[in-house]
Amino acid sequence: MSTGTMNHPVPVVRSIDDLYPQVDVPSQKKRFAKVQDRFHELYGTKPQFVSRSPGRVNIIGEHIDYSLYEVLPMAIAADVLVAVSVVPPGHEAAKVTIANLKPQNFEPAEFDIPAHGTIDIDSSTLQWTNYFKSGLCGAVQLLQRADPGFSPCGMQVLVDGTVPVGGGLSSSAAFVCASALAVLRANGQAHVIKRELVELAIVSERAVGVNSGGMDQAASVFSIRGDALSVAFSPELFAEAISFPKTHPPITFMIAQSFVSADKHLTAPENYNLRVVECTLAAEVLAATAGVELKEDASPLGHSLRGFQTAFFEKRNSKDASPENQLKDLLYMVETHLDTPNGYTREEIATALSTSVPDLEKRYMTKFPVRTQRFLLQQRAQHVFTEALRVNTFKRLLQSPPSELESSLLRQLGSLMNETQGSCRELYQCSCPELDQLCDIAKEAGSYGSRLTGAGWGGCTVHLVPRDKVNTIKQSWEDSYYKKRDPSVTKEKLAEMAAVVVSEPGHGSMV
Repeated sequence: MSTGTMNHPVPVVRSIDDLYPQVDVPSQKKRFAKVQDRFHELYGTKPQFVSRSPGRVNIIGEHIDYSLYEVLPMAIAADVLVAVSVVPPGHEAAKVTIANLKPQNFEPAEFDIPAHGTIDIDSSTLQWTNYFKSGLCGAVQLLQRADPGFSPCGMQVLVDGTVPVGGGLSSSAAFVCASALAVLRANGQAHVIKRELVELAIVSERAVGVNSGGMDQAASVFSIRGDALSVAFSPELFAEAISFPKTHPPITFMIAQSFVSADKHLTAPENYNLRVVECTLAAEVLAATAGVELKEDASPLGHSLRGFQTAFFEKRNSKDASPENQLKDLLYMVETHLDTPNGYTREEIATALSTSVPDLEKRYMTKFPVRTQRFLLQQRAQHVFTEALRVNTFKRLLQSPPSELESSLLRQLGSLMNETQGSCRELYQCSCPELDQLCDIAKEAGSYGSRLTGAGWGGCTVHLVPRDKVNTIKQSWEDSYYKKRDPSVTKEKLAEMAAVVVSEPGHGSMV
């Protein structure tokens, strides 16, 4: 994928065979038929189109996208479908009627779309329709920038998702991307540009109260079946497909659910959003210490560790140094300048930044509130810089694999994933005992590399495994993890819950 490809429109396909791996096509045809039948029951008509965006698994590059460092995710087959029938504009305000194929979990709703397109979203409450509303608002704002006189149409909507909610596979980004795509399509945009969809979805999802970085949306839209996706955010958004080298045994990824809920919205003040604030404050304190002025960038709070890296080495006139050497220099700087392992109080950070505590809180902790007494700036910066190094190494190994035994490549890639898990557990503190246990079981059963994927604090793990060890690892999880949590669970029930998935890279958004 190149900059030109990023500016291509989202594909429009006529056959389910073009969307999913062949093994999944029969079940997906039944699913689409069910969506169409339920839509007709609700609205008396067939949907005019269905927008679709997938979830993702992040292979490596955890919690560094919002610091604007490169990441390496891939789309998965699990996705969100948004079936739509357009209600033409009339004299009254445009209206959205929205339902879910699982009404027992997600209640139907109805709301008006004001002519200005802005809908109030209460980010303090967890309502599933907020994700649709956020995609709608972003799409309408994009259309109104192109045509100030634009007026949105009404929509009848039915949603179905197979990405586990709170599973760390980015169900929220898939929903926002599919929703924004649906709104653009419904309002006459026959050609929705991939880059525009990603950029509006990144900003839109922040309306539901999460400081999202951009990896999830990029993976959901840009991905190409069979390839990983390298996503960079500095100096601007850039994505390229990275092919997996042919190996024997083939490179295989397994995803295992912990069944510990990891809802970013509910836990954000103490987990996800707090980490965003800590990384931003680490960049600010390092910049103040080094006498560097940070430029506004695309990160959630406007300043990032990647922005600090750029500004610092430009000031030193050494911006031509290799990224690896720059990151190693920054790690030394973290050791010497963020030398309070127990963390910093608000008062200490305010002093370092020559500001007051009220101004500090207003600038960094108002839009997305956080709850903590001490900010662990050293550990968070150490994780970000070491993880950025690991992503660079992982990508280089894929693009220029070693000429020696293929098993050497798999072991090197796996070792990097294992290091990420250690950093997530010790430095970023976003793992949990259940995720650690899944990783340990897999490694004992033959996995090359095992780590959490997604925000953490629950959710899923991803594992690089030899193809001939898939069944052994699956059985080990069943015996040593799932049956210990629920002795009555059966293989059939675990399959129904998609507890373990052997994943191959899937397609991005389509209509």
